[in-house]
Amino acid sequence: MYAIIETGGKQYKVQNGDVLFVEKLDAAEEATVTFDKVVAVHNDKELKVGAPYVKGASVEAHVLKNGKAKKITVFTYRPKKGSKRKMGHRQPFTKIQIDAVNPKAPKAAKTDAPAEAE
Repeated sequence: MYAIIETGGKQYKVQNGDVLFVEKLDAAEEATVTFDKVVAVHNDKELKVGAPYVKGASVEAHVLKNGKAKKITVFTYRPKKGSKRKMGHRQPFTKIQIDAVNPKAPKAAKTDAPAEAE
């Protein structure tokens, strides 16, 4: 079973046990995060595609690490003008591991209490 989720403006194909780097999330290390923006779910028999998201589907993951990527150098210049600028950039990321792909929302427990009539 796999799902396609959307986070940080990007889409990722995930399944149980996958480890991936996503745009920085506001979550501490070892915290559990739930992705509700599931674009599609495939359960080895049928493919459910949302419009825009699959209703009730979710993906659970836990955060392994928050960090920054390697530094890249950004260099811009204008030829024959003597104008140049050199900068560096380190993109923040969150490393997550997928725990579960839930194609449907968990069902609420039924209560045996009768409904009150007014």
